[in-house]
Amino acid sequence: MKDDEVIPWGIAKAKIPLSVRDSRSDVPNGNYVVVTGINPTPLGEGKSTTTIGLAQALGAIRGRPTVACIRQPSQGPTFGIKGGAAGGGYAQVVPMEEFNLHLTGDIHAVTAANNLLAAAIETRMFHECSQNDEALYKRLFPKDEFTNCMKRRCKKLNIDPNSKPSDMTPEQRKQFCRLDINPDTITWQRVLDTCDRHLRRIEVGLGSQETVKDRKADPSGGTRKQHSRMTGFDM
Repeated sequence: MKDDEVIPWGIAKAKIPLSVRDSRSDVPNGNYVVVTGINPTPLGEGKSTTTIGLAQALGAIRGRPTVACIRQPSQGPTFGIKGGAAGGGYAQVVPMEEFNLHLTGDIHAVTAANNLLAAAIETRMFHECSQNDEALYKRLFPKDEFTNCMKRRCKKLNIDPNSKPSDMTPEQRKQFCRLDINPDTITWQRVLDTCDRHLRRIEVGLGSQETVKDRKADPSGGTRKQHSRMTGFDM
């Protein structure tokens, strides 16, 4: 491997960019061995132990260029009775705790990105429930101009993207500023890599600051209600 083809990630790990695949397109293909579902023995040898042991045998004993490809374990089994998916005995990935808990941090990054979108959906619904059309308009347009992503929304709503936001009619402002998401239709949930079964069904929005004026029950807007809903975590 060339120096620019390996991205060090600590003392025991590294990332390899996909460009390596293209730069070696003229190299003859090797053999692909799949270790599929098996019943573990009483000592626990399963797919991971067999995969790693096979790679060690082909590389160290038979002298063949060998790569073992296994996925990062989920933290559910790691903290349960099963253990991680790092193999066992002499046929295991080391350091095991690095492999089981963090690896290169990609799982954490995916989790954060997913939950960021979940939080954005929740916040959007809260602001739409707690503010009138004019207030939403002012928050979205501190300057009298459409951003690039706003112009894409304009096209969907048949609003001239080359115009100014201030040119919109009151009805167009309402169309643009409100998504009117029905909470019962949301399928995007927060995620967690640990199998914490108690988070599969939760109620959010119970904080003292998570209240909005109930304009349907009280047109004057004096009555406040909790802005909560049932949701959950996907594991």
